[in-house]
Amino acid sequence: MIAECRICAERFAATQTAHRPRPVVWFAGGARILIAGQAPGLRVHESGKPFTDPSGDRLRAWLGLSEAQFYDRERVAIVPMAFCFPGYDAKKADLPPPRICGETWHDSVMDALDGVRLHILVGGHAHRYHLGTRKGVTEVVRDWRSLPEDVFALPHPSWRNTAWLKRNPWFEAELLPVLRARVKELMDND
Repeated sequence: MIAECRICAERFAATQTAHRPRPVVWFAGGARILIAGQAPGLRVHESGKPFTDPSGDRLRAWLGLSEAQFYDRERVAIVPMAFCFPGYDAKKADLPPPRICGETWHDSVMDALDGVRLHILVGGHAHRYHLGTRKGVTEVVRDWRSLPEDVFALPHPSWRNTAWLKRNPWFEAELLPVLRARVKELMDND
């Protein structure tokens, strides 16, 4: 059903990329790890597979997952706030995920993923939806120890956040080892 969605066809046709919807759906009901992201980028739109870009390489490294593990839909659900690439604005910046996508699909997808034991929230859009917060990314990620045990909030793994990573060395030194251990535990226990 999601894969055939075309509710944003006119919206996408009006962007700088003038593209057609191509929902990227990557989850199965029994997944135990949820990666909740923002929206597919242009490379993902073209490949039809989530995180097939340098951001995906960085995210897999953060999680300590091989490509095969990361793309195992039976174990890892990758659910963005919008299933389609939203396009670029006039300055070639990514447009935000259209709200209509989340409003149409997100709650039913979350209901279908009732076996999830670890929620990895990537970026501000996912933080806002899943945590109900209006705090900025840095504040949410910095307060990772106060989140429920099964929730980790991460910045987006984009190259654009390399400076953020340098300013916040605690992220890689403190948060990532704990996250990797939890991911490994869930991946090792069938």
